[in-house]
Amino acid sequence: MQIFDLNTCVVGSGAAGFNAAVRLWQFGVESVAIVTEGINMGTSRNTGSDKQTYYKLGLAGDARDSVAAMAADLFAGGCVDGDNALVEAALSARSFLHLCELGVPFPTNRYGEYVGYKTDHDPCARATSVGPLTSREMTEKLQARAEALGIPIHDHRLVVSILRRENYAVGLLVLDTETEEFILYNCKNIIFATGGPGGIYAGSVYPACHSGASGVLFEAGVKAQNLTEWQYGLASVSPRWNVSGTYMQVLPRFVSVDTDGCEHEFLNEYFADEGQALSMVFLKGYQWPFDSRKVLNGSSVIDLLVYRESILRGRRVFLDYRSNPFGRGEIDYAALSEEARGYLENADACFGTPIQRLALMNQPAIDLYAEKGVDLRTEMLEIALCAQHNNGGAAVDCWWQSSLEGLFVCGEAAGTHGIYRPGGSALNAGQVGSLRASQYISARRLGEPLPRAEFLRAAAPCVTQHEAFRDALRSHAGGHAVSEMLQNAKIRMSAFGSAIRRAETLEQALLETENDLRILETDAAADEGMFQAYRFRDALICQKMILSAMLDYARRGFATRGSALYYTERGLLRPGLDELFRFQPSDGAQDAVIQEVRWDEPICAVSYRPVRPLPEGGGFFETIWRGYRENGNVE
Repeated sequence: MQIFDLNTCVVGSGAAGFNAAVRLWQFGVESVAIVTEGINMGTSRNTGSDKQTYYKLGLAGDARDSVAAMAADLFAGGCVDGDNALVEAALSARSFLHLCELGVPFPTNRYGEYVGYKTDHDPCARATSVGPLTSREMTEKLQARAEALGIPIHDHRLVVSILRRENYAVGLLVLDTETEEFILYNCKNIIFATGGPGGIYAGSVYPACHSGASGVLFEAGVKAQNLTEWQYGLASVSPRWNVSGTYMQVLPRFVSVDTDGCEHEFLNEYFADEGQALSMVFLKGYQWPFDSRKVLNGSSVIDLLVYRESILRGRRVFLDYRSNPFGRGEIDYAALSEEARGYLENADACFGTPIQRLALMNQPAIDLYAEKGVDLRTEMLEIALCAQHNNGGAAVDCWWQSSLEGLFVCGEAAGTHGIYRPGGSALNAGQVGSLRASQYISARRLGEPLPRAEFLRAAAPCVTQHEAFRDALRSHAGGHAVSEMLQNAKIRMSAFGSAIRRAETLEQALLETENDLRILETDAAADEGMFQAYRFRDALICQKMILSAMLDYARRGFATRGSALYYTERGLLRPGLDELFRFQPSDGAQDAVIQEVRWDEPICAVSYRPVRPLPEGGGFFETIWRGYRENGNVE
């Protein structure tokens, strides 16, 4: 079996992974390699939105901003550890300017100021963007730097297990996806930057080529946190893309199609006032994520109506830009809310059809879909309420080290976000987390990995287990097809473990997931190869962890918060909605308590702890300088 000996192995080839490798090299750690299942795969390279945002400290004009203010705003999202919030604020400018120096074209005014705009949950104009593909630009520039430095990139290699000895990570077991042979990596440190668990939902805006590998973390015993906290929103099904911003502000028709092919313009089945309906559609552009606080009197009712059509009624849902809603030749703009009407008037867009308004306001939005094979001028766009981002993930300390020593987690795989987060803060968190992990390794974890003999003794049980799993899958030619099981598992998760949650159906989904795990181990056939079989295995482990977290939250009777609605018969219900949408809004009582989950076969152990408080920060310069000279203040 091939073995590589390294100080640090970086897993993942997105913006966080490449930054980790580049920063390690910058800090003098040259015994490093990047392991990736596909260098052109992943969310960073293959996703975007109307205006994909990078969130950082304000760097323009006379707006009053500070590290402390930004940290307080991140911390205010609820279920956020204060030390992580302060670090993300403190290093945001450094991380942002590093990207600028690498050539990511963030816009400046004529004086060189990096001007910004407000994003969701953002009290300041901290956001910036290079367009709909900001994260791709970041990834490509970081990759170019890594390649210029000569950092080895091991492509087509899927991590299937983290090797450990007691509470230390000592290496990786990796599957070569081309030969289906195993490879060992003997390393003192691992930086895991594989993105979120994007492969667990059928309704997903994660790129189809991105699955994540959080199950590998969980199975290794890494403690997870905030797994209940996701971001869901309306997105097109094919291609997978957020329909935010101007896609909503131009007021398209919402149409569902039943199994008989009959169309239903379902918004006017719910809203008695067409002006109110269109005003809510307009607000979805600003308020793209589903937010339980905006259900009773706000725009998130649109998400629930789409969910009702697709999940409860079994209809396909579409946006139609070809004609105005409700059979109107012209929209009555005077009937819109003041905000919607004023915006469209200022844009000179109070005319024509949705596609004509979109062409005026954002022609690139039309071009983007055209490049992906969808002509919004001639065809409808299928949409669904989709998973977009997991705010939870592996629990990490202020150096982004997990509960397993030597294993660092950054990017979306790390659970540093809480209930709410400013739009674009995830891109900042990925850059900051990978920088912090690299700083700690270079200061505290240099040196060689285990001697070969010790490493092989530690790796042997895991290697034996996975060789037996691979051989069993190959021998079960007539067993349950993995491809079909995977699709059914995704459908089940979208139906019962996404934005709408109920204790009874969560429990049933968990039981079915556990049964799928048993079948996979005993009677499944890898009909599309070992790569897919391991993707399925990882997805089931993630689903079991996440469903366990959701079920425990629901059984404890905790109230609805964030981007999920928990049914309770004692709750509130917006008039005209189905009973399933009855919920009790949160009063914030649990916002300072973090839920933690640990894989402990045959169960997932759930516990709760208080958030780590927001540190004071700052300090007396002479004291800080002395500590920096002595140890870089890396403690």
